[in-house]
Amino acid sequence: MTDTARQLAPFLGFAALLRRSGFAVAPEQTMAWLAAIELLGPSGIADVRRAAHATLAPQPERFDEFDALFDAHFLGAVTWQSETEPSEEEALAADDAGGGPEPIFGDETRESGAKATGAETLSARRFAAGGDAETLNRFARALPARVPRRRGYRWRAARSGSSIDARRMFRDAMRHAGEFVRTRWRKRRLRQRRIVVLIDVSGSMKERTQAHLAFAHALVRAAEAVEVFTIGTRLTRITRALRRRDRTTALAAASLLVADWDGGTRIGEALGNFLAIPRFAALARGAAVLILSDGLERGDPSAMRDAVAHFARIAWRLVWLTPLAAGPNFEPRTAGLVAVRPFLDELGDGAAIDRICAHVLGLAKARAA
Repeated sequence: MTDTARQLAPFLGFAALLRRSGFAVAPEQTMAWLAAIELLGPSGIADVRRAAHATLAPQPERFDEFDALFDAHFLGAVTWQSETEPSEEEALAADDAGGGPEPIFGDETRESGAKATGAETLSARRFAAGGDAETLNRFARALPARVPRRRGYRWRAARSGSSIDARRMFRDAMRHAGEFVRTRWRKRRLRQRRIVVLIDVSGSMKERTQAHLAFAHALVRAAEAVEVFTIGTRLTRITRALRRRDRTTALAAASLLVADWDGGTRIGEALGNFLAIPRFAALARGAAVLILSDGLERGDPSAMRDAVAHFARIAWRLVWLTPLAAGPNFEPRTAGLVAVRPFLDELGDGAAIDRICAHVLGLAKARAA
């Protein structure tokens, strides 16, 4: 563990403790608390407590419980026994930029990644150093020049084109006694097209979760406009955590945000939650959407099909990469993949990181369906 991760661990642990105790603490509140502590330069634990009150915002009727949990975590006092259990209707979408509570952590972990399940299992996850560092470094170096782009709203000068730059022509005329001495052209600047990555963290994808998160970290660090979410039984936005420079620290921060590691599979419900939140759905509009999942949906795949059909209508390009497509003659056979196949621009091989990187680097040459 790096020094930064070791310093942050007690504060992130307290945020997780609050969530386990039923407090609605959004990721943005946790970040604001850390920023407040840094700005205050606290001289004692009382300053940390005051910053927690201001940023984590406990309900007035639960202040005593909040302070008891604070004392138990930081001072080793006897912990508060809450009389209320967390509601079963906790929000199933967590945003690390605010706007809703984070999912609650549980104590169970799913040991098997062999098949899909509909049961929700909330758990924590730790990540070790990965083995794809060189592949990801090459990918990060190549991406800026090969990221998909679109026309922006700002203009720039051009040698030729179909749009005349009247403003520059009139400025030239003022310097030449009102005569237009040459034709000036302009064209729109190119901007990076947003990339939205949805990573399946269910039990059936357990062996590939760390590699996919490492890939997402490299993508976030190398490109300008990237959004990353995890899907399983819940939807969680982890973009801000992955912006940290050190990969180990970034993955450790992401592990504290996601509650449904190695749990059940509700892909359709998680994708539906994404589209039901306006600020999330806006991110996918005109974007390249990349889904890393095996598509092993339990039960009726209609929710998954409807969500993917909606993505296909608003996204610039929709790519689904599955480890099941490792063979050269792959044909989707699971009910979920068969249902969504007509709406995908591409159903490709996601069995290895180098192949995922190659798919992303090839997006610049792709066209919208």
